[in-house]
Amino acid sequence: MSISSALSNALSGLTTSARRADIVSSNIANAMTEGYGTRRLETGSRILGDAGSGVRVLGVTRQEDAILTGQRRQVAANLGADQTEVAFASRLESLIGTPDQSGSLSARIADFEAKLVAASNTPWNTTHLTGAVRSAQVMAETVNQISDGIQSERKRADAEIGRSVDQINSALEGLENLNKRILSTPANGGEMAALYDAQAQLVDQIAPFVPLESRRESNGTLQLYSSDGHVLLSHRAAELSFDPAAGMDPFLSLANGNLSGLSLDGRPLRLEGVNPALGGGQLGAMFNVRDALGPEAQARMDAVARDLAERFDQAGLDPSVVAGSPGLFTDAGAFVDPLNEVGLAGRLRVNSAVLPEQGGAVWRLRDGIGANAEGPTGNAAFLTAQIEVLADQRLTASGGFSSTTRSLSGLASEALSLAGLSRISAETALSHTANLHNVLTTSELAGGVDTDDELQRLLKIEQAYAANARVINVAEELMDELMRIAS
Repeated sequence: MSISSALSNALSGLTTSARRADIVSSNIANAMTEGYGTRRLETGSRILGDAGSGVRVLGVTRQEDAILTGQRRQVAANLGADQTEVAFASRLESLIGTPDQSGSLSARIADFEAKLVAASNTPWNTTHLTGAVRSAQVMAETVNQISDGIQSERKRADAEIGRSVDQINSALEGLENLNKRILSTPANGGEMAALYDAQAQLVDQIAPFVPLESRRESNGTLQLYSSDGHVLLSHRAAELSFDPAAGMDPFLSLANGNLSGLSLDGRPLRLEGVNPALGGGQLGAMFNVRDALGPEAQARMDAVARDLAERFDQAGLDPSVVAGSPGLFTDAGAFVDPLNEVGLAGRLRVNSAVLPEQGGAVWRLRDGIGANAEGPTGNAAFLTAQIEVLADQRLTASGGFSSTTRSLSGLASEALSLAGLSRISAETALSHTANLHNVLTTSELAGGVDTDDELQRLLKIEQAYAANARVINVAEELMDELMRIAS
C-alpha cells in the first residue's frame, strides 16, 4: 500500500466517521420527536480499479416497523370512532337527565304528577291549578330542549365532518407534495429520511379519521389507501367533498337528499348499509351520529311526546273535547297526528286553553279543556282522571321501545336506560381500544431512538475517528522521514 493510498483511505474514514457522528447526534436530539425514525448510515467499500480504496457512503436509511405502525394507525381510527360515540351517548344521557337531577325529564314528570295531586286535593285553589299548568309547561319545554339538544348534536357532527374533510384533504395534498420532493431528492443528492418523517406525521393526522393502508414504492413515494380499498394517494392526492348543512332539524336526512354525503374525486360514496365507505374511524362515526344515532334518539323522544299527548287525548277522558281536538298537550297547538310524529318532541306544547297569557284559564285543567264556563270548584273528578292516565300501563306505539306496557314515568326511565346502556357499551369499547392503542404506541416508541445505544455508537465513532486520524499522522511522519532521507 502506498502512502497516498493510506492517506486516501484514512481521509474517507474520517469523512464517514464525521457523517456518522452527525447522524447519531440527530438521533439523540430527536429522541422525543413523534414520527421521527432512527437514522443509520449505510456504507460500502470504495473501489478504484481492482483495489479497495477506503469507504464510501451509500446513503442514510430510516428505520421503521411498518407492521407495528400500521396496527397502531388502525387502532387510532377505532379510537377516534369510539371517542365520538361515547361523546354523543354521554351528552344524550345528560340531556335526558337522571331522576335525582331537578331538571331531568323524570323529575319534571314527577313534579307534574305531584302538582296535579295537590290541585285535585284542593280543586278550588287557583294557585295549585296554576302550579299544575306551569309544571305541564315546564315538562313540555324539557321535552323540547331534549329534542333541540339532539339536533344540536347532529349539527355538531355535521360541522365536524366538514372540518375533518378539510383536514384530510390538506394532509393528502401535503403528502402529494412530499412525494414530488422524494422523486427529485436523489437527483439532487439529498436524503429522503426527513421527508419520510414528514409523511409519517401527515399520515398520523389522517389515521384517526379513516382506517388506512400504506405502501412505499421502490422509488420512495408513498401510496395510501383506505382499509376498504379507496385510493387516497397514488400519483396524485384524492379529494374528498362535503357540504356542511346550514341548520339541522328532524326532517333533514341523508336518505331524503337534504343532507350532504361524501364524494371522492367527484364520485359519491356509499355511506349507508353494513359496511359504509371510509367507515371504521372518526369520520364514519360522525356520519353515524348524524344519520343513525341522532335520528334514533329523536324517534324515542318523539315517541315519548306522542305517548304523553295521547294519554290526555284518549276517548272519554275529557267530555268537553270533541273528537279530533287536542287535549292538554298539542302538536304546536294542533291535535297530535301519529302520521306526523317526526319532530313532535320539538313541537310539543301545552294547550293554550289553560294558559291565561294566551287567553285561556287555569280552571279548564279542572273542568275540561273545552269547557266554556267554570264549573263547580269542588269537582276534582277530571283532575283525578288525569293523574290516573299518567300512571296507566300502555304500550308505546313507536320509538323502538320494548313491547311491554309502562306508565309515562316508566317510559321516561326506559328512554334514560337506553341512553345509559349505549353510553356504557361505548365506554367499554373505548376503554379496550384506548388500552390497545397505548400498548401499540408504547411498543412503537420502544423501537425508536435508544439514547443509550446511540451514545455507545458515538464512542465507537470516536475511536474510529481517532484511528483514522492516527493513520494520517503516521503517513505524515513517514513522508517527513522520506524527505529527510532524500535531502
